[in-house]
Amino acid sequence: MSSVPFSEKETEVLGTATLGNRKKRIYDRPISTAENMWRAYRDKDPMWIPSPMDGISIDPRCIPDNIARGMITGAEKIDRDAEAGGTDMYGVEWEYSPIAGGSMVRPGTEIMDDVNDWKDIITLPDVDSWDWQGSAEANRELLESGEWIMMTLYSGAWFERLVSFMGFENAAVALVDEDQEDAVQELFTATTDVICKVIDNIAEYFPQVSCIRVHDDWGGQAQPFFSQDTGMDVIVPHMKRTVEHIHSKGMIADLHSCGHTEARVECFIEAGWDSWSPQPMNDMDMLFREYGDRMIFGIRLSDAPEDDDAAVRLADDLADRFVVKGRPIRIGTYFDSEAFEKELYRRSRLGYMD
Repeated sequence: MSSVPFSEKETEVLGTATLGNRKKRIYDRPISTAENMWRAYRDKDPMWIPSPMDGISIDPRCIPDNIARGMITGAEKIDRDAEAGGTDMYGVEWEYSPIAGGSMVRPGTEIMDDVNDWKDIITLPDVDSWDWQGSAEANRELLESGEWIMMTLYSGAWFERLVSFMGFENAAVALVDEDQEDAVQELFTATTDVICKVIDNIAEYFPQVSCIRVHDDWGGQAQPFFSQDTGMDVIVPHMKRTVEHIHSKGMIADLHSCGHTEARVECFIEAGWDSWSPQPMNDMDMLFREYGDRMIFGIRLSDAPEDDDAAVRLADDLADRFVVKGRPIRIGTYFDSEAFEKELYRRSRLGYMD
C-alpha cells in the first residue's frame, strides 16, 4: 500500500466536516484517516504522519471525573462556568478555574494523609451504575462516523490519583515510605480494578472507540517526581495490567504524562504503552532515535506558526527529523493551519513510500 504513487490532488481540499468540537478538512486520500492511524499503530507503516485533525475525542458526561475536570468532549456539552467542578468518581472535591481553564482539587479538602487508612476513607465507585447508555446514545452519530475515536481517562489510577487523594507532598512521600508500601500496592490494585471496569464499560457501550488515553503525570518542568526504581516497582505493574486490559478489548493504549520525564521512558515502554506525547521540554530527537522503534511518540509543539511560510518551514523541519519508515510518529498538538497540514502530509507521504 505504501507504494501507491503520490498525487498532488491528495492535498486539494474537497470540503469540510464538523466532528464533535472540531472542523476537519476533507481530502481525497488513498485510505481513510482512521485506517492510516491503525496502520501506524499495528503495522508501523502509515501512509502519512497522523495529526489531531485525523480523529475525534469523546469524553462523556457519564464519567464523573469529566464533569469535575470540565473535560466533556463529543456531542455532549458542558457549561464550564456553571457545571464544571464538584466531586469525581471517588468523592474528591474539585474546583474549576475559568482563568486557568481547568480544575484542581479544592484546597484543604484532601481526604487522607496516610495510605494505611485508605480502606476506611475511600469508597470505590460503582462504575456500572453510571449512565453509559445515555452518553452512548447522545454520541451515536459521532460513534458511527467511521473516524478514529479517542477517549481520555483523566486522573488515571496511580500517582496522579494518589495526589488527588492526599496532596502532592504526601503522595510523593507515600511512594517511598516503607510503612505505607503495602497499603499503596493495595490501593493501586483497587484503583486499577476500577479503571479496568471503566474500560469494560467503554468497550460495551462505546465499541467504536479506537484508543484510550490514561493520565498519570510523572514530572515537573525540570525533572521527574520520583526515581526509575520507584516507577518500575510501585506503578508500572499496575499500568501494565491496565494496558493489557485495553489491548484485550482491541483498543490502543496511549499515555498522557506531563513533565520533564524523558528519563522515565523505559518505565512507559515496560508498561506496554503504545504511545506517549512528551511535553516540548523533553529531548524528542533523542527519544525518537533511541526508542522510536518501541513506542510511537506524539510530537507536541510549543507554539503555532505565525503565518503560512512559518507553517511550511515547521512541517519541513519535522519531516526532516522524524520521517523514518518503520518508526511512525504522531503530531500531538492541535492548531488549525492548512499550510502545515498539507506540507506535512506531502513530505511524510513521500517519505513513507516504498
